[in-house]
Amino acid sequence: MNPGTPDITGTQDTAGIPDSLGTLDSPGAGPERRPSTIGGYEDWPSYVGTRRRHIAETSAGQELADALGVPAAPADPAAVRDSVVLESEETHDGVTTSRVSWQLGFGPRTGAWFVRPAGRTGPLPGVLALHCHAGIKSGGADRLVDPRAADLQQRLYGGRPFAIWLAAQGFAVLAHDTFSWGSRRFDLGTPPWRTAAVVEGRKALWREAGVVPSAAELYDAAAAAHEDTVAKASGLLGTSFAGMVAHDDLAALKVLAGLPGVDAGRLGSIGFSGGGGRSVMLAALSPLIRSFVVTCMMTTYRSLVPAYLDAHSWLLQTPGLSRLGDFPELAARSTADRFLVQYALADELFPEDGMRDADAILGASGTGRYTGSFWPGGHAFTTDMQDEAAAFLQQHLSPAPLASARQNGQS
Repeated sequence: MNPGTPDITGTQDTAGIPDSLGTLDSPGAGPERRPSTIGGYEDWPSYVGTRRRHIAETSAGQELADALGVPAAPADPAAVRDSVVLESEETHDGVTTSRVSWQLGFGPRTGAWFVRPAGRTGPLPGVLALHCHAGIKSGGADRLVDPRAADLQQRLYGGRPFAIWLAAQGFAVLAHDTFSWGSRRFDLGTPPWRTAAVVEGRKALWREAGVVPSAAELYDAAAAAHEDTVAKASGLLGTSFAGMVAHDDLAALKVLAGLPGVDAGRLGSIGFSGGGGRSVMLAALSPLIRSFVVTCMMTTYRSLVPAYLDAHSWLLQTPGLSRLGDFPELAARSTADRFLVQYALADELFPEDGMRDADAILGASGTGRYTGSFWPGGHAFTTDMQDEAAAFLQQHLSPAPLASARQNGQS
């Protein structure tokens, strides 16, 4: 691994996450003592300021890109692909997992895992597996791959390393850390004042309870408060938190389309919770997505007010986005052939009437592209839901449409 390359092996790098999380300077101190509010991303403003907005291929996609303020990912896919570095590779239980990284031109390198059936050279349908929010930013896509994230996998993913399991079903799967998670996290070693104040309060509660937090728990507490600061910075720069996440996801989609053994004419996306919201946005922004799945991330905006606003992050609640229509109507903006939305009837983050209304809106769209399914239980991507999702993607990404395959340079 090259010096300065982030650890993407699944063991979280604790550099920049000291137990103290820095010291809280007096607000009366001179400006020279004020810590950076965007640690590790000081080159972000110049990157956004010199790039045009993402150019979509449909007017519906362009309206969404403009509302989110999505900066253009590198126009030439080779610009990102040429920076892809293979960190390591191993094969277990019939699946080959490659740890890779790439540079987007600002902030730290993106860490990712490319997973596919061992011995299969393709062309295979490609799926971008989008990790959830979960309030855990010390890690990212590792929760979809690494057995050391077993606690989170047990709580949210039915005990499965989902991307590994999905690859075993016959897909080439790319799972990457997106903007502000894992390898793409902010450096909060010396947190900004507001973040530091929140963390000091959280540490006091831990001390009272006799809890000694880990470095990752300290970071996640800081990152939860810091997301508000990142959203402020995004708005000031003419973008949004969700727009920056979409930027990273669009770049990862281009990487997936160019990886060996991937059929660029058969690409899909899948995500649970915050990853489901990312799947909605990505499909509406890129025609490369032919089929997608959204799990436990669909409701109407009005159902969130007044009781459910605090249940969600800036990924869902971009200012002004509702002017384009309700959240389910954003999913219908995609050009995908088919998409599946899975709802959990006892989901703690969404009222049932909001999910039912969203299902009705999507069902009434008249396109015939939408499938909805309702499941018992709370906010989790159960193994039964995963089985349905994989079968749906297999049905709608195989076999390759001949015209689409030729269009994307496949033979």
